[in-house]
Amino acid sequence: MNVVLVSGVIARPPSVVRLADGREVLSLSLAVASDEGSTAVPVVVESPTPTVRALVEGDEVSVHGTIRRRFFRAGGRVASPTEVVARSVVRARQRARVRRQRDAVLDLVQGAGSA
Repeated sequence: MNVVLVSGVIARPPSVVRLADGREVLSLSLAVASDEGSTAVPVVVESPTPTVRALVEGDEVSVHGTIRRRFFRAGGRVASPTEVVARSVVRARQRARVRRQRDAVLDLVQGAGSA
């Protein structure tokens, strides 16, 4: 099962890229606190909503999604970044929405464990 739920602070301004096929992808870097300090977690949001587009550096968010590793050539070398592909992004101050997001993830994980 590939499920991730991560909370952190947006570390730099999000950017939107339009792909060749016309889809838009929003990229952001999430600073996540850990015992060793802070870890940068790259997050991508495919077809971002206006609410997600309004996020700015410094916003605290909760992200539910999956982990993906991409492979591509850059500068004659193969690069393979790992990123979170977001299914939902919720501002941390929206506690009821964060709670529903967390509960949905727990239901998903518990349901997979009983299957």
